[in-house]
Amino acid sequence: MFRFALRNITAILIVIVAGWWLIFYLPNSPTWSVLRLKQAIDARDGDAAARYVDFQSVVEHAGQQMVQAQSGGNPLGALVGRAALAVFARPAAQLVASQAKQKVESGDKNVQMPWGAVLGSIVLMHRSGDTAFTKFTDRKNQTWEIHFKRESGVWMITEVDNIQQLLARLQTQHAAPGASP
Repeated sequence: MFRFALRNITAILIVIVAGWWLIFYLPNSPTWSVLRLKQAIDARDGDAAARYVDFQSVVEHAGQQMVQAQSGGNPLGALVGRAALAVFARPAAQLVASQAKQKVESGDKNVQMPWGAVLGSIVLMHRSGDTAFTKFTDRKNQTWEIHFKRESGVWMITEVDNIQQLLARLQTQHAAPGASP
């Protein structure tokens, strides 16, 4: 047994390090949350998928991006936009959360996460303490920057940058005859 261990010390060390990584590091990483989110979406479990998204933060950030884009440097417009955002962010986040859960549970193809996108987001993940982000371009040539934050030990999506491209795509789908929103 000792001779076997001595001859295969490198393989044994690799197995030990990989085991340690799987047991102690991976479950506490943003990668784990991405994998669990994919698993919840594939299982059509809207509540489980929603645990990995901070809808309040996502809606607030998207609203700030929209106010910034629409105000065009007009301070009064920006002030009014921020005030409206403060009033409507919570109800909008609740509406978005319920619609997202419903779409996950119905198996909507627009919320599916292809393995290529999942692996790409994991490979391109940048982590700094309790925050992380990933930036990638999907097959529809849309660039996504998704930010994560660890809250109460769970990594959650807190921001989705370039939300205007998603809104434009949804508008196009809604305006197209026979398209589903």
